[in-house]
Amino acid sequence: MAEPPAPSGPDAAPRRRDAARTRRLLLEVARRRFARDGYAATTVRDIAEDAGVNVALISRYYASKEGLFEACLADATTELDRDTEIHSPTQVAADIAERIAGSAADDQVQDGLLLLLRSSGEERVDELRRRLLGSISRRLARTATGTDETPSEPTVLRAQIVLAAALGIALLRTSPGAQPLASASAQDLEAPLSDLVTALLTK
Repeated sequence: MAEPPAPSGPDAAPRRRDAARTRRLLLEVARRRFARDGYAATTVRDIAEDAGVNVALISRYYASKEGLFEACLADATTELDRDTEIHSPTQVAADIAERIAGSAADDQVQDGLLLLLRSSGEERVDELRRRLLGSISRRLARTATGTDETPSEPTVLRAQIVLAAALGIALLRTSPGAQPLASASAQDLEAPLSDLVTALLTK
């Protein structure tokens, strides 16, 4: 059966706002599920139940589970990449510490970091995840060069080690037994992260 035509009068704007809210809710719920449970263990029914919506809406808005995972990856990367300026290594360390453990840290930030570690098992989506990780690494590498020029491979390698450390910290902090890291504050993390980032990204 064809869907009824979209309203064109006063009801049109509320309908669009409701659709936008539902899309955003599905994205937030799915990102948490994928980050915590992994792609394979998460079902579209789980996501729909968490969001309190009909499972058919996932197909309507994201086409498939794979499409929803891809949207989650893109959304998480946009948040992580929000600040486009090239910072000093010291500022990079402070930013990482703040995102992981400071006032800016929340479940969405943690889930976004964890999502970058999750394999979907779908080659096309995993290729996107690898490209996103590469993009973040290159942006970190530009901290070492201080320019927008393409960084060298050794510099990118150093940046990837910084990124791996940040993702590893986020992962270990999900385990209450990993003390004192799990309960460390942004202030606690900033000094050791500064040592690491400065050593790797300062020539």
